[in-house]
Amino acid sequence: MREIRNTKIIAVDHGYGNIKTANTVTPTGITAYETEPIFTGNVLEYNGTYYRIGEEHKEFILDKAMDEDYYLLTLMAVARELNVFSIHEADVHLAAGLPLTWIRNQREAFRSYLLQTPEVRFSFNSKDYHIRFVGCSLYPQGYPAVVKHLGDFKGTNLLADIGNGTMNILYINNKKAQESRCWTEKFGVNQCMIDAKNAILDRFGVKIEESTVEQILRFGTADIAAPYLDCITAVARQYVADIFATLRKYEYNPDLMRLYVVGGGGCLIRNFGTYDKTRVTILDDICATAKGYEYLAQMSLKRRE
Repeated sequence: MREIRNTKIIAVDHGYGNIKTANTVTPTGITAYETEPIFTGNVLEYNGTYYRIGEEHKEFILDKAMDEDYYLLTLMAVARELNVFSIHEADVHLAAGLPLTWIRNQREAFRSYLLQTPEVRFSFNSKDYHIRFVGCSLYPQGYPAVVKHLGDFKGTNLLADIGNGTMNILYINNKKAQESRCWTEKFGVNQCMIDAKNAILDRFGVKIEESTVEQILRFGTADIAAPYLDCITAVARQYVADIFATLRKYEYNPDLMRLYVVGGGGCLIRNFGTYDKTRVTILDDICATAKGYEYLAQMSLKRRE
């Protein structure tokens, strides 16, 4: 979280798998209850309804403003970020993003969606919050994660932001982003998750918990029998091979350019990929994009003054 003239600048990276702020990460699963849930933890109360947040992940949707979920997740994310600093009432300027090639058409609608209620009161984890939304800056996903490191982007560089739902691809040549050379592919980590679960069902006739598959994708292993681990590992290796095949479709050549990877897909490349580590940089900080949103929003607000 950053601050300018008593306004808190809070970034929310609205991923399909996880909602990130500069200091928090929460899975996007959301379930509504008419009465208070039995178990505590990650419970949002808003307009008389209770929402359990963080169990599993939200399904992919093309337009994040098509239902109320991402607004509720935004309230939760703001609360979690403020709570890190023991703050429960604030003027907030949001900083968020959209996929590279979607932002032109969705920017204003998404801004209106996030600012639909200028002043809002709610509770999260039994703590009351009073938020006044005073503005919202929107940026293309991925690029903000590396904006503070552009000094390293000499020559030709390819940035791949691999999230749960999409992969954003952007060329950065001599420190400058190439707007005419950016693409969004619906080829996120969730596709690997689906393929892995189906492979286990097809081969062994049993269902596997999503949390178990996620552990394997993140860390390369889990406490399960070897045949199941081998099956999921094979799927993950094929997914990573498909990532590089997709990049080559957009003229990626490791001999002529450097590759920078941000987002959750980076751990799959590290765990299951074959690549030249001297020419591929994987940014491990899952909150890097959110931190970049905050940085860009603060710079923009300062310029306005």
